[in-house]
Amino acid sequence: MATVLLVRHGRTTANATGLLAGRAEGVSLDQIGRDQAALTGDRLAAIDLAAVVSSPLERCQQTAEHILNRQAGTPAAPLEHGLIEADYGTWQGRLLTELATEELWPLVQSQPSAVVFPEGEAMAAMQARSVAAIRRHDAVIEAEHGPEAVWVAVSHGDIIKSILADALGMHLDLFQRINVGPASVSIVRYGASRPSVHATNTDAGDLSWLSKGIHAGDAPVGGGAGHQTP
Repeated sequence: MATVLLVRHGRTTANATGLLAGRAEGVSLDQIGRDQAALTGDRLAAIDLAAVVSSPLERCQQTAEHILNRQAGTPAAPLEHGLIEADYGTWQGRLLTELATEELWPLVQSQPSAVVFPEGEAMAAMQARSVAAIRRHDAVIEAEHGPEAVWVAVSHGDIIKSILADALGMHLDLFQRINVGPASVSIVRYGASRPSVHATNTDAGDLSWLSKGIHAGDAPVGGGAGHQTP
């Protein structure tokens, strides 16, 4: 299959103040977030991306724009509602310090598969629809561009963590062990027999080795020789 680069949006004013933005409109990247997104765009500039798929929320579209602006070509740039932020219901717009005192908070930390946000979404449903969206786009992109195609999905922290947990074969209840920082890049390839996770939460480093895609094959016993920079 193709290779997907999971990119979290850059830092926002809500992130900086500890506010759970959720799906609220008008939440934009702050200056640090714009700088983070620009750096990610620079890191991906050497890769001929087949597509840059984005959550419809403004902060993800802004991050996607930084990536698209550094591309020599013109990748497809669709919006995907399946990658939108979790519906946090009545938790949306509240400070994380306040939410940490709620009875539901410990369950979010230890057993997210059982969590349904008040008047919002179940975390299990969040994972199911986001993984389905990624796999659907991945199959379409491979069919159109071949198995060495590389594409980007720009989304949100909890969304990307849940996608990575699925790719790693982890139960959703363990997904809080995964960290996904602003504008970070994680790399997943969905093979015929299983997903392969090549990197998580990277915010620096050369990614030009992805310009030729990741070749399919069995996992090398002993770890193999690693990738080579073109």
